[in-house]
Amino acid sequence: MTLREQMQKREEAMLSPLACKSSQSRGRVRPEKECAVRTPFQRDTDRIVYSKAFRRLKHKTQVFLQPEGDHYRTRMTHTLEVSRIARTMARALFLNEDLTEAIALGHDLGHTPFGHAGERLLNEVMPGGFAHYKQSVRVVERLEKGGEGLNLTWEVRNGIVCHTKGAPAATLEGQIVRLADHIAYINHDIEDALRGGVIYPMDIPLDISRILGFTHSERINTLVADAIRASQGQDEIRQSPEVGEAMLALKDFMFASVYTNPMAKGEEGKAQDMLRQLFDYYRKHPDQLPDDFQSIRAEEGVDRAVCDYIAGMTDPFAVETYKEIFIPKGWTVL
Repeated sequence: MTLREQMQKREEAMLSPLACKSSQSRGRVRPEKECAVRTPFQRDTDRIVYSKAFRRLKHKTQVFLQPEGDHYRTRMTHTLEVSRIARTMARALFLNEDLTEAIALGHDLGHTPFGHAGERLLNEVMPGGFAHYKQSVRVVERLEKGGEGLNLTWEVRNGIVCHTKGAPAATLEGQIVRLADHIAYINHDIEDALRGGVIYPMDIPLDISRILGFTHSERINTLVADAIRASQGQDEIRQSPEVGEAMLALKDFMFASVYTNPMAKGEEGKAQDMLRQLFDYYRKHPDQLPDDFQSIRAEEGVDRAVCDYIAGMTDPFAVETYKEIFIPKGWTVL
């Protein structure tokens, strides 16, 4: 018996009947020989972590555009925090941690430069619209590995595409990631906003703090512990009414005080103008797209190729590309 088979036997014996066991996966689009050491979901985690799209997350905006300071979150640190919260919940509920981790680490691979400002711009200019959760699946199915994709299991791809809105994921592990994503971003965005002087501790409504806690760690602990208690033995991931309502109220507070605050978001218009000009430029000059995107241009059209290229850019790469195309260079005598 291989190590993988031993681990799958252990899953069958130790995990909840509600868990998604790797031996029961619906499989991959392209069948592959099984690994002797890793389960299918462990292989998916490795493929995501070693992907180019994952590495680019460290230079993509979470909330604050290119902040000056080492301690503000990026899309990468957000992803890691989601993974930790999700795995804690999965472990406590005896669900599949490996599947949970793979979904969490892959959920934002399709995010644009400049956070949701970039997403809104691409949704405006791309025929048919744009959503980062759909783009994340496109990254793992089409864009990575020179167009081959990562050939992930169905369960991981389902969890990625369902992590934001619409129908819940088919697995409890995928549902955990959706909740963990919300828990992570609301709380770390509060911490970043406090650090940046956008809000102050006393701004957070007292009735919310009395339920969820007054500090970053207290809020996360309350939200995670509540979800574990409410979801035990259930066929869906849920929250208690009191905590769920407090979390929604906290989200409303963040939208009013941070996500639409000119102090935090004042530069978003400039970022969107820059991406719009880049989109128009490559639409008019598709031969300037890198070779990796020429096959997409031929098979799916110019707009799709341009959208994929810009969506994959990091914040600094988008800025440098804009400078290269639109900002004249000084003349130097050699």
